[in-house]
Amino acid sequence: MSKANNPLNDPGRRSAETQLVHGGTHRTEFNETSEALFLNSGYSYPSSDHAERLFKGEIPGAHNYSRFANPTVDVFQTRMALLEGAEAARGFATGMAAVTDAVMSQVRAGDHIVASRALFGGCRFVVEDFMPRFGVSSTLVDGRDPANFAAAMQPNTKVVFIETPTNPTLELVDIQAVADIAHAQGAILIVDNVFATALYQKPLQLGADLVTYSATKHIDGQGRVLGGIVLGSKKLVEGDLHTFLRQTGASLSPFNAWVLAKGLETMPLRVRQMTDSAEKLADVLAGHPKLNQVIYPHHPSHPQYELARRQMTRGSSLIALDVRGGQEAAFALSDSLAVILISNNLGDAKSLITHPRTTTHARLSEEARLEVGVTPGLLRLSVGLEASDDLIADLLYGLDQI
Repeated sequence: MSKANNPLNDPGRRSAETQLVHGGTHRTEFNETSEALFLNSGYSYPSSDHAERLFKGEIPGAHNYSRFANPTVDVFQTRMALLEGAEAARGFATGMAAVTDAVMSQVRAGDHIVASRALFGGCRFVVEDFMPRFGVSSTLVDGRDPANFAAAMQPNTKVVFIETPTNPTLELVDIQAVADIAHAQGAILIVDNVFATALYQKPLQLGADLVTYSATKHIDGQGRVLGGIVLGSKKLVEGDLHTFLRQTGASLSPFNAWVLAKGLETMPLRVRQMTDSAEKLADVLAGHPKLNQVIYPHHPSHPQYELARRQMTRGSSLIALDVRGGQEAAFALSDSLAVILISNNLGDAKSLITHPRTTTHARLSEEARLEVGVTPGLLRLSVGLEASDDLIADLLYGLDQI
């Protein structure tokens, strides 16, 4: 059988791991094995007529300016779309640029947004503080009960926005149930899927319309570059979202796109080991006398364990720890760690711990923090690639110092 007839020429026949190594690759005449890096800002045209037709959109697949189209960014977008099962994708300079443009591109003055109240601080700012400046109102609800979304929907609701598991308390939102509620009202559902990753949760398959990621996290996963991506249908991504990207200039740089595409090659291996270690840590720490609670989606102690098992294939790499003794005890634990670093990033090769009350959620009022479970003693732990025995020993030593 010739290579041309090989069934694996069809991307749909390839596994996710294979797609993340080969997907979207366009080799130059040099037949390089590693993806080419196109650092150019612009492109020349063989004729004026060609340029005219290109700007009219009559020449598909061509590029006219790297602010909104670049061959290296194309590789990253295509590779992510294959993993996500999406028709289209657009890369952004950061995860917050991806979230902000995803939300803003779908609403107009006079519209309304419903969102889960448990959100990353920056995402909550977009919905609660930023959008009202442009005449778009919002309602925040307890996302653990889908009925709360149904009760908050209004005739002018155009977007429902959730993250699940939530940052930092690892609450879950029933994606399928909320998608049905949004669609019944004629609204779209946007899901921030950073914590679960595209490996362990597929929001589009559960009814979501757009999915957002901070690619800085597990996709790069090695603390090197910033990036974001939004995925969904061609209608939504190539329509208003692309226009917003083009006009706001929140563009992903070709170099960062190249790093992110290379990161995707090893993401399944990295996230699998992180998740293996997270599961071990949750088991060891559960019931520790100096912890009020250990929160991990796939641990039986999680209050939404059944939902986690239904919509996430694994629990991923994040754990939340509520330390007895409040902020002072949480600081004492963090400050005594030798391997785990204090940092507000996550999804990194290095294990990272942060105190959300004083970092990622510091801008919220104390009332708002407590409402979503960000207690003085809460720590968010992003499990990295270190030996799990070392991580266990580090945390048990830290707990002994309280």
